[in-house]
Amino acid sequence: MLNRRRLLGAAAASIAMPAVLRPTGARAADVTLRMHHFLPAVSNGHAKFLAPWAKKVEGESGGRIKIDIFPSMQLGGTPPQLYDQARDGVADLVWTLPGNTPGRFPRIEAFELPFTAARRAIVNSKALQDFADRNLAQEFGEVKPICFWAHDHGLIHSNKEVKTLEDLKGLKLRFPTRLAGEALKALGANAIGMPIPQVPEALAQRVIDGAVVPWEVVPAIKVHELVKNHTEIPGSPTLYTATFILAMNKTRYDGLPADLKKVIDDNSGQVAASMAGQVWDEAGIPVIELVKKRGNTITTLTTEEAARWRKTTEPVIEAWVKGSKDKGFDGAKVLDDVRATLAKYDV
Repeated sequence: MLNRRRLLGAAAASIAMPAVLRPTGARAADVTLRMHHFLPAVSNGHAKFLAPWAKKVEGESGGRIKIDIFPSMQLGGTPPQLYDQARDGVADLVWTLPGNTPGRFPRIEAFELPFTAARRAIVNSKALQDFADRNLAQEFGEVKPICFWAHDHGLIHSNKEVKTLEDLKGLKLRFPTRLAGEALKALGANAIGMPIPQVPEALAQRVIDGAVVPWEVVPAIKVHELVKNHTEIPGSPTLYTATFILAMNKTRYDGLPADLKKVIDDNSGQVAASMAGQVWDEAGIPVIELVKKRGNTITTLTTEEAARWRKTTEPVIEAWVKGSKDKGFDGAKVLDDVRATLAKYDV
């Protein structure tokens, strides 16, 4: 009976084991930080950005900082609660989407407006970090932002081929952010919001007909196995992007000694944003080949059709600009800043 209790105890403990493990015998860290996020450990966001970033911080601290990563919401809660987990100290670091809490971060939404963001993640990420440094300190003042970034072009994955606006009519599509949802509604789709971990089951159960996500995340949530059609929107600006933040608990950061703060600072801002942007751009390339080998159909809208989509979504932008006045800022001015900043990096 005693052995059985030990076995059950070990099994329970393993459930909450972090996804980054280290060999025994290393020197004990001065500081151990817990990072929490919503995707599985096999996802590119985890494996190619968050884990390498954590390893870089650990290395540059000489092992004095240790970062344990808990993917797939292993520390509890839901994806929309991640930001508050960083604010409240439930986790020391979180990776999340501001768009998971619609309307809470209104200025950053400018990057998520339809046909505003660039096609490449590296452009969106550098521009967003630049913009954030100048404009978002108050909006994200409850945490210590490590970096902001935005993914590459989003596209439509569906169980029906989409070539025109008319093909979208009534199609039940999952959207990641409030404004992506408004854009899909303007285009005639039945927009359904849900966190990305729920997408595979929703597709399998036919609760939704498809989803808008970038290529990068497709394998992690098995979209290519659950639908057969993928619709690309050509060129820049693209249909939509989603913004992300890697955030740290302020008290935890403020409590670090100066030299360890410097390690965190040296791996924040454009350093981390560029690292993330590069991952998103590179990770999408093999996914396209994977989808083709599976026999799925990839459709690229004609330039003329893409122009129809862009014109049809203009009221979404107009409504956002108008609504910004009630939230205490000049949306037209912010959007001009966003577009100019994107153009600065889109070279």
